[in-house]
Amino acid sequence: MAANGDVANKIGTHGLAILAKHFEIPFYVACPYSTIDFKTKQGNEILIEQRKTEEVTNFGLQRTAPENMKAQNPAFDVTPNELVTGLITDKGIIGPPYKENLQFKISLVYITFFDEKPLGSKNSF
Repeated sequence: MAANGDVANKIGTHGLAILAKHFEIPFYVACPYSTIDFKTKQGNEILIEQRKTEEVTNFGLQRTAPENMKAQNPAFDVTPNELVTGLITDKGIIGPPYKENLQFKISLVYITFFDEKPLGSKNSF
């Protein structure tokens, strides 16, 4: 996940998020907080793994697509943050604006674990 809340996940996630938005269904992403890459500012910077094109052009060992046809087979797609209702993490649920709120959650983690008195209640998260 990028620092702005764009999410890389298995292929098809972006399409599901579009459908959810269209039908006004909340779309949450569950992920460990450790998967957020704050060095990657947005989703278009995420390197997407490409799988073998034969998985798309062949049925078993037999090629079924035309010989001159080119294919791509990405393993993941990127879902833009504006399609995500919230992020369910081990540190709590985080909502938009993700860029600010993800950074704020880091400061809460730091304060909770390193201050003598945790912020808020016993369970700050």
